[in-house]
Amino acid sequence: MKQDKNGLWVSWNENLTHNYKSLYKITSEKELQEVIASSEKIRVFGSKQSSADIASGAETLIDSTSYNKILSFNDAELTITVQSGVILGDLLEAIEAKGWCIPCLPDINTVTIGGALATGTHGTSGNLLCEYITNCSIILADGSVKEITVKDELIDAVRVSLGVLGVLSEITFKCEPIYTLHIKEGPEADKIWLHKIEERLQKHDFLRILWLPHTDKGYVITGDKINSNTDIKENLGPTYLKHRRTTSKILYKYTHIFPWFTAIANKLLYRGFFSSTKEYKGSLYQATVTKSRGSTLELAEWTIGLDKFSEVFEELKTEINKWSNKSFIHIPMDIRFVHKDKSWLSYAYGKDIVTMGCVSRSAATADTYEAFKSIENIFLKHGGKPHWAKRFMAKDAELSKVYEKWDDFKLLRRKLDPTNKFLNPYLTELFNEKQEN
Repeated sequence: MKQDKNGLWVSWNENLTHNYKSLYKITSEKELQEVIASSEKIRVFGSKQSSADIASGAETLIDSTSYNKILSFNDAELTITVQSGVILGDLLEAIEAKGWCIPCLPDINTVTIGGALATGTHGTSGNLLCEYITNCSIILADGSVKEITVKDELIDAVRVSLGVLGVLSEITFKCEPIYTLHIKEGPEADKIWLHKIEERLQKHDFLRILWLPHTDKGYVITGDKINSNTDIKENLGPTYLKHRRTTSKILYKYTHIFPWFTAIANKLLYRGFFSSTKEYKGSLYQATVTKSRGSTLELAEWTIGLDKFSEVFEELKTEINKWSNKSFIHIPMDIRFVHKDKSWLSYAYGKDIVTMGCVSRSAATADTYEAFKSIENIFLKHGGKPHWAKRFMAKDAELSKVYEKWDDFKLLRRKLDPTNKFLNPYLTELFNEKQEN
C-alpha cells in the first residue's frame, strides 16, 4: 500500500479540485479495511470522471485503480468476480475472451466498476449495470466486510449507493453468451423518430437516438441480434467522420460568448457528420461502446418515465428554440432507454425510463452553460431524476419528491455510517445532513 500526503486532487476535466491530507493506493481488501477503519472522513475515487462532486473532498482518499484484479470465473454459472477498481474496458475484454457479455453497457469504458455501480451507470435497451450483480462485498464504516447476495433485502439499497453505505470491494456479475448485433444508423426528422420509440423498442434489441438540437433531426441507431457468420455489406460512412470532435471544438469555441452561434454550428455539424448512414456488425461492446472521451467535456443527464418522454421532449425543444434565452445546446443529446428495476436510488425504480444526456464541449465555461439549468428545471417539473455522476443542482428537498425510497435510504445510511465517515461536503448537502466540525 502506497501513501501520499498533502496533495491536490483534480478531476478529469479539471473542474473539481480538493486538497487532501492522505491518499492511499491500495491493492487488497485487507488494506481497504485498514484504511477505512482508521479514518475519520474518507472518500474513494477511480477514474475521476464524475461531473458531480462525489469522489473527493475528504481528508483521506483512496485511489482504487490499483485494486483491479479479475479474481475468478464460474463457467457453469457464467459469472465473473472482480475487485472494484477494475476498469470497465478490462472487465469487458475478459468476459469477451470467455465468449460472454453483459447485455447492457454504458457509453464509456474507462470508468472503474466501483464508481460505475455506485452512480447508477447504464447503457440502453436493458438495465442499469448494477442489475447484473449477483453478489458483492462492501467494507462498512468500522472496517468490517459485509457479504451481500441477490437474496438479501439490502441489495436493493447497495446497488446504487453513491458510496455512502460502504465501499464496494469484490463484485460478481452475471453474464450471458456473447452475441452479434447488426447496427444501422441514420438521420430522421424529429416528427418521425419521436413517435416510433415504443415501436422500435419492441422491434429491435438495441435502440439509441442522438438528438441534434436546433436542427429538427435525430440520429437513430438500431441493433438486431444476428448470427455472427451473417454477411453484412459494411458502410462506415465518409472517412472524414472521424474529425467530428475536432470540428465541434472549433465551432463551439466561442459559443459561451455568443450562445446563438450554437444553432448555426449545429446545422453545420449535422450536414457534415450526421446526414449520412452507416451499417455494420459487431458485439455489443465492439459496436456500441466509446473507447475514448475528450477531457474538455462537462456532462448532465436527466431521466423521465417512458410514458412522459414525448411531452417533456416537446417542452424542452420549444424552450431551447426560443431566441430570447441562452439555452443553446451542443450536439448530440444522447437518448437511451432503461428497463424498470427495484434498486432504491435507481432512475428506473418501478418504471421504464428514457435518459437524455446533455453535453457542454467546453468544461471550463460549463458554469455559464444555460442549457444545464433549463433542462434541470423542465425535467424536475415532470418528476425527472438526475444522473448521480453528472452535473445537477437538485438537493434533498427536490430529490425526496422523485425518489420513492429516498427517506428509507437516508435512514439506512445513518444506521450503517452513524459518524458520517463517507460524507464529503457535497454529499452532506445532498442528503441534508448536519456538517460536523
